[in-house]
Amino acid sequence: MYKETEKKQIAILGSTGSIGTQALAVIDEHSDRYEANLLTAYQNVDLLVQQARKFNPDVVVIGNESKYTALKEALADLPIKVYAGKEALCQVVESQEIDIVLTAMVGVAGLRPTLNAIRHGKAIALANKETLVVAGDLINEALTEHRVPILPVDSEHSAIFQCLVGEKSPVEKIILTASGGPFRHFSKDKLATVTKEQALKHPNWDMGDKITIDSASMINKGFEVIEAKWLFGLKPDQIDVVVHPQSVVHSMVQFADSSIKAQLGLPDMRVPIQYAFSYPERLASSFPRLSFADYNTLTFEEPDSEKFRNLQLSYYAMTQGGNLPCVLNAANEVVVDAFLNDRVGFLEMSDIIEKVMERVSFIKKPTFDDYVTTDKESRRIALELIKKK
Repeated sequence: MYKETEKKQIAILGSTGSIGTQALAVIDEHSDRYEANLLTAYQNVDLLVQQARKFNPDVVVIGNESKYTALKEALADLPIKVYAGKEALCQVVESQEIDIVLTAMVGVAGLRPTLNAIRHGKAIALANKETLVVAGDLINEALTEHRVPILPVDSEHSAIFQCLVGEKSPVEKIILTASGGPFRHFSKDKLATVTKEQALKHPNWDMGDKITIDSASMINKGFEVIEAKWLFGLKPDQIDVVVHPQSVVHSMVQFADSSIKAQLGLPDMRVPIQYAFSYPERLASSFPRLSFADYNTLTFEEPDSEKFRNLQLSYYAMTQGGNLPCVLNAANEVVVDAFLNDRVGFLEMSDIIEKVMERVSFIKKPTFDDYVTTDKESRRIALELIKKK
């Protein structure tokens, strides 16, 4: 499905975020192979303009329609098509020129554009884990129907994918590694007093605000567990999580003969992004190399799911299935925003998520419209609970 003699045309949904900017760094390093055909952002006009001027895409889209005029005027001297709004985000991925769509938008907003890209035959480089968390069944059905590949960009899922390349034996289980975040040694009492400034300081990874908070609360790892179920066709009891503070072993696969394969490297998101773009090739890069002299001790420990209850809630949502993972995601998006705005405490986020999961109507086999309704209902209930704090 890829053009062999031309540069691959890359669409980046969320180009101004952490993943998007690093994806553009990969494109810049391999400009003989890749071009940025489409760039989108929600509201960061200034950075989007800078990116558009450097990479000269065919199309740019700003999600926040109130920013359209500023974007249009800033690019008026260039032959770049400029659009705005949610509908435009969904429609622009249909372009016949696009080979790969990198979905790097934050939250459930990435679901509709991803589905539309699949329906128009685009390979998906998936960095938006919420898409599979919320509606993994719909995504997998669309992937099968339209026969397009999905290439994981999350470092953990890319590691699993890389460990499985060339393997024909069935997977016994996968082991997702987690850094444990900045608070893994905190007591529950100390966790109750955590501030957003503390939570935004991840020890190993440079990420956006939301995913950094998700990592600190370990719901990010819970989302990755759910995502792994859909990506690799696994049962809940085939997915383990282990805390690995050094973030050198990105994840592992255990096979029936007891062998374990692991993928290692420095914590650098450009590596899995580049692999998703180049698969099945491995391209040379200028990225820093891992030296075991600098990492002469690698440690592993069990996650504390009593303190970090979001991991428990995620496993429960995955086991129950239906629209419950959608509830989990929507409630989390609301409480993370509230935490970043000093409206709820760190541990209160899990309490509110659990209450929302108890109150929203359960649907065993949801349709797309059911997911939309569930998302709205979950957000409404979460906001009501926050107001009572």
